[in-house]
Amino acid sequence: MAKQQQQGMAAVALVVLVVLATAAAETASAASCNAGQLAACAPAITAGARPSASCCSNLKAQQGCFCQFVKNPTYGRYINSPNARKVVASCGVSVPRC
Repeated sequence: MAKQQQQGMAAVALVVLVVLATAAAETASAASCNAGQLAACAPAITAGARPSASCCSNLKAQQGCFCQFVKNPTYGRYINSPNARKVVASCGVSVPRC
């Protein structure tokens, strides 16, 4: 039962992350900041899976936008989550101080 509930929550979190990333892509102030690219990292962030090569590549491409993403109250909590920090570390990306 607990595993089923955990999987359901992970699925909901994944959907929310994709929706939020899409919204962020539309409202990003800088043309190069596209939170939608972080959707490739959703399985790693929500389920603790190993990050894919495209996830790591996209994290590196969006590294300069992290502060902008974190400051958005809608999806900053996902970026600040423990799994997100593990993903960033696993990809060898440093997180700037905001």
